[in-house]
Amino acid sequence: MMSQHKISPEQIEKKKIYKEMGLTDEEYQMAKDLLKRRPNYTETGIFSAMWSEHCSYKSSKPLLRRFPTKGSQVLQGPGEGAGVVDIGDNQAVVFKIESHNSPSYVEPFEGAATGVGGILRDVFSMGAKPIAAMNSLRFGNLDNDHTKMLFSEVVRGISSYGNVVEVPTVGGEIQFDNQYEENPLVNAMVVGLVSHDDMQKGVAAGVGNVVIYAGGDTGKDGVGGATFSSDVVEADEENKSAVAIGNPEIGKKLMEACLEVIHSDALVGMQDMGAAGLTSSASEMAAKAGTGIELNLDLVPLREEGMSAYEIMLSESQERMLLVAKKGREQEIVDIFAKHDVDAAVIGEVIEEKTFRIKQHGEVVADIPVNILADEAPVYHLPAKEASYYQEFQAMENEVPAVDNHQEMLRKLLQQPTIASKEWAYKQYSSEAQGNTLVGPGSDAAVVKIEGTEKAIAITTDCNSRYIYLNPKVGGQIAVAEAARNLVCSGAKPLAITDGLNYGNPNDPGVFWQMEQSIDGISEACLALNTPVISGNVSMYNQSKDEPILPTPIIGMVGLIEDTKYVTPSHFQNDGDLIYLIGEALPEFGGSELQNIVAGKYTGKAPVIDLEVEAKRQSLLTSAIREGLVVSAHDLSEGGLGVALAESLFTGKGLGAEVNVSGDPTVALFSESQSRFLVTVKPENKEAFEKMYAEAVQIGTVTNDGSLKVSVDGKQIIDDAVAELHKLWSEAIPNFVAKQ
Repeated sequence: MMSQHKISPEQIEKKKIYKEMGLTDEEYQMAKDLLKRRPNYTETGIFSAMWSEHCSYKSSKPLLRRFPTKGSQVLQGPGEGAGVVDIGDNQAVVFKIESHNSPSYVEPFEGAATGVGGILRDVFSMGAKPIAAMNSLRFGNLDNDHTKMLFSEVVRGISSYGNVVEVPTVGGEIQFDNQYEENPLVNAMVVGLVSHDDMQKGVAAGVGNVVIYAGGDTGKDGVGGATFSSDVVEADEENKSAVAIGNPEIGKKLMEACLEVIHSDALVGMQDMGAAGLTSSASEMAAKAGTGIELNLDLVPLREEGMSAYEIMLSESQERMLLVAKKGREQEIVDIFAKHDVDAAVIGEVIEEKTFRIKQHGEVVADIPVNILADEAPVYHLPAKEASYYQEFQAMENEVPAVDNHQEMLRKLLQQPTIASKEWAYKQYSSEAQGNTLVGPGSDAAVVKIEGTEKAIAITTDCNSRYIYLNPKVGGQIAVAEAARNLVCSGAKPLAITDGLNYGNPNDPGVFWQMEQSIDGISEACLALNTPVISGNVSMYNQSKDEPILPTPIIGMVGLIEDTKYVTPSHFQNDGDLIYLIGEALPEFGGSELQNIVAGKYTGKAPVIDLEVEAKRQSLLTSAIREGLVVSAHDLSEGGLGVALAESLFTGKGLGAEVNVSGDPTVALFSESQSRFLVTVKPENKEAFEKMYAEAVQIGTVTNDGSLKVSVDGKQIIDDAVAELHKLWSEAIPNFVAKQ
């Protein structure tokens, strides 16, 4: 191909070069009509990036409008770098989840590392100090060498970045299913803390004010990354060049500098250079302020000589921030960055004319009205058609899988990678950095203390994509409800969610139907549980072996613990404590881990959920915790009661349990019915707890004999050493990874 600046606008149109850049014929014509001329090469690249699915949400926008985004606790909803929720005392938490799926598929280490770096910048660009990181990961089955490599490299990438910047990675979730074999999902979440007065927005306000570039130099890495992430990808050399390379040392300095800059009244606005780099940050900041912006690319710090305007504007080099400072006071901002050993340079100014003007070598190389990029991006109302399998699955009777030996089945379940201990991954993360982690990885939810107060926040990421595949609407409701259950079990009041929406190709009507239905389900649950959506991310075109991945809308949820005395462990604590079960087990095995073992596939109906019942049970459990009546609380999820009992005993204290339940043993032990909790209570609080929580049924007692004994209607079906079960559970993933 001839050099970019020699390709004329006529050639771009005639040879349809715009298609190689990611625009359709119709979109190119739209751009041409709006500009009233043919766009040049750089402008075509800018349109391609800003109108990509990744930046404009052109297919998903109509669905995202269905989310409830307001609440008395919400200070900033979707539309900024991250959402903000009030936690009282002039403090707020800032959080968001983002996917880095395509880059992590092509270059798993760099893709995962830059995913963490990018979401950190989204949070501290809002003026918030990052205090915790989480992740939600999906891989193929671990009997595959390529999956083992992806798993190992993604975990290494996450830890390498988070550990250097000293933000604790406090938890997350990892699930394994063959539908992700060729398309892993890497979703990173960060939570920050900000005072109300320090909140920042990405606005280029004030004509004559100065645009400042801060951070790492701009190179050719990640050029066209936003466009590449808006299509089905292959792990080839061409796509590897679209993956940016992270530098956590610079990332840490940039974070510290930005957290000092927010205290200067010379600062007007600040935004991370994320997807589409300089293009998206500059044009979006101008659009939000109702101004224009002019940049001089000769002033941009470059890693390589001779970079074209196209490459500079669309590079996704990492660790970069765009700021707007008051005219005449820009040196104050530059000096703060210099103090932290971060390069900063003035590269432009805010102008009255509402245009995005780029100059290089004394020439105007792009001039596009700001509103065209921000407001005129195409919006597609794609067709949705009920997935072909849905009615067939709905017509199936709820079958109880045949289990001959419940003790052996419990052992098998505990070794399933989705259920087994994820310590192999999280021991690589620095979960204690900053010294405020009260509950780290391996619990229902992570808990982080708010320094200088008695408050703490609880954080979780959740999504059972199997349920969403079987019934997208119900599965969406369950994802939100399970996240809230995890927070309630830890002693927190759920506040709000961020969503990482991961789906297959939206042009497939069945996939778009999954998306539409699950978003409706998420919305209904958010309304029922008062957890509005304050931020999020959409990742489409996730395909494995020409099939869509399981629909995976990940829910990141944050809750407030008003006093750390309410922090509740998920494990049993004391010999003699009474064990209570809240909620009934129904014969529901569609999408369950037991169905996975017995049938090797997911069919039938997802578990049912009643959001009113869910809200009531959560509220009652919260009250019981506040009254000091609950010793431990654990929600029932994958593997049902059997797995929850075993997990509750994995404390290293030599505790055991004697439990008696009734009904069909397989249903009682392994059903994944919703809205259920496993709770322990001190004997002296038995009467008060039962009076408050009439629905709770005592099913047993915590013992000190180190064995799990389970009877059904008086007949013992499990008598196993907790130490043996713990060994199977904790060694399963290391054994898979080590197996040649």
